[in-house]
Amino acid sequence: MTTQTYAGVSVDLNDEGFLVDASQWTPEVARELAHEEGIDNLTDKHWQVLTFCREDAAQQGQPPGLRRISKLSGVNMKDLYQLFPKGPGKLAARIAGLPKPQGCI
Repeated sequence: MTTQTYAGVSVDLNDEGFLVDASQWTPEVARELAHEEGIDNLTDKHWQVLTFCREDAAQQGQPPGLRRISKLSGVNMKDLYQLFPKGPGKLAARIAGLPKPQGCI
């Protein structure tokens, strides 16, 4: 585990770069995590996915997988890959301050 500072907030990250404590997440932290992943501007569609992921994880007790995101977030699979080109399920979860979804490698 390491500690990083994003937007003036110290956050604990696991070995794969995911937040250990989702309560440390803020929209500003999300912007900096996205920038690290090569996403310089989080659009409304990005926020739609991130908000869905956080709300769904709070309700279900775990981050949503890619199929669930594409079916329920209102953003189709093709757009998800354009928004999060390095792997939409894993990357959306990381930027949303959630653990890595089950099934992501």
